[in-house]
Amino acid sequence: MNSARDLAVGIDVGGTNTDAVVLDGAGGVVAWTKQPTTTDVTGGVRAALAAVLRDIGDARGRVSRVMLGTTHATNAIVRRRELGRVAVVRLGAPASGDHPSLVGWPAQLRETVLAGALLAGGGHLVDGYPISPLDLDEVRRFLDGLAGRYDAVAVCGIFGPSFPEQEIEVGALVHEHVGVDVPVSLSHEVGALGLLERENATVLNAALHRVARDVTGALVTVVEEEGLDAAPYFAQNDGTLMELDYAARYPVLSIGSGPANSIRGAARLSGADDAIIVDVGGTTSDLGVLAGGFPRESTLPREIGGVRTNFRMPDILSLGLGGGTIVDVARGVLLADSVGYRITEEALLFGGATATLTDAAATGARAAVAGRELPPLDAATRAALGNALAAAHDRIESAVERMSLGRVGLPLVVVGGGGFLVPDAVLGASEVVRPPRGDVANAVGAAIALAGGRADQMCDLADRADAIETAGRRAVERAIQAGADPRAVEIVDVLETPASYTARPMLKVSVKAAGPLARIGRTTPPALSSTKGTP
Repeated sequence: MNSARDLAVGIDVGGTNTDAVVLDGAGGVVAWTKQPTTTDVTGGVRAALAAVLRDIGDARGRVSRVMLGTTHATNAIVRRRELGRVAVVRLGAPASGDHPSLVGWPAQLRETVLAGALLAGGGHLVDGYPISPLDLDEVRRFLDGLAGRYDAVAVCGIFGPSFPEQEIEVGALVHEHVGVDVPVSLSHEVGALGLLERENATVLNAALHRVARDVTGALVTVVEEEGLDAAPYFAQNDGTLMELDYAARYPVLSIGSGPANSIRGAARLSGADDAIIVDVGGTTSDLGVLAGGFPRESTLPREIGGVRTNFRMPDILSLGLGGGTIVDVARGVLLADSVGYRITEEALLFGGATATLTDAAATGARAAVAGRELPPLDAATRAALGNALAAAHDRIESAVERMSLGRVGLPLVVVGGGGFLVPDAVLGASEVVRPPRGDVANAVGAAIALAGGRADQMCDLADRADAIETAGRRAVERAIQAGADPRAVEIVDVLETPASYTARPMLKVSVKAAGPLARIGRTTPPALSSTKGTP
């Protein structure tokens, strides 16, 4: 990288804090901040970016890129707000009729999102044999029948990831019939094999286009407000990055980016390639596994807002345990609630009236805060706080054992602002590592991430090599679309899984590609805004 443009800004939005860091060309942290997460999220991002740029002064001209990991998409699904209405086209009639589109969704979310659903002719068997002829006229009549009462279209074909031609043909038909301004999500570009979960992920992606437009626009606005000539990027679920155009097209891929950022950041700060990571925040503790420098991915369907999906997510175990977790002093137990970003107002250590795990740690001086002391506590209260802290230690230890999957000798890397809750020795971990600046590891992970892409393919066992090559080519193409340098992108992971219940031996091949970002910054400086972000 050009030494004159060697700085990168990473921003991660959490439930309690919005963290930002500035990294130099060698990956060192030269500035960092924690700002309260705001209700609209954008305000916290604006404050965090302004704070770190103020810290580096005249060096701000060396910033070449800004990366963001955000909870916008997750919040929209959970809150059932800002979601578009989706026309769903499933290719595979007469198969799959017993399981209609969006089956199993929470009723309120289904009513919010579903504009109409069609089970059309098309789809394939596992070996590529067509289930029925593709009926494009049927799709046209379906769209005409909705008379524009939809914001986006989702297309999902049976075994679409292995045989995507029909989905592509329907996508082209939609744009030809109703216009290119209508967003179309194709399932083979979003999820893995598994019809219902992949369809769910595709519909969520289509419903999030409005959110994606707003959040990508907000990041551009914040960057322009600061007068930065820098390229903005968004973090993906698997610890890689995507350009704004890619993020706007696949917003669902940003779900789960927070834990992935923490794992990648912990890897960089600790120097570990294989480890268990625990990120302790104000509300939750997220545990993941670092395998070969990347987050270990879950092989199970994941629920987002009550919807089962199968796009790639980090294998994360979340505990309702953080610095703001409330302690019931009368019973000496932990409650399933947190004061969250209000900790500086409500915790005992800050003059409030609510006992938290931060207060419990402070009784043993593990959570010392400059200029802050606990009020006088009676013996019973101190004992209750001690019992709560011991219970937190037990839960962390059990979670580490669960995530290790029986593998011994892995270090436990502790990051996050609530890392003081983790004891210095944890059963099942070879050692407990607390890297410098681990409290902003999530933002570091966003700043160092590569651009990545993934592809899946079903094949006969005898065609394994050809399938890996085909899936690898698709993965590389998607990584380049996400912003990777075509000259440096490479295959970083190949996963082969035998398929069950098939007439002959078959494999599911999943290939991941990643590479460094292709460009340093925009060639034309953005216009300055009259509104400056203030922390």
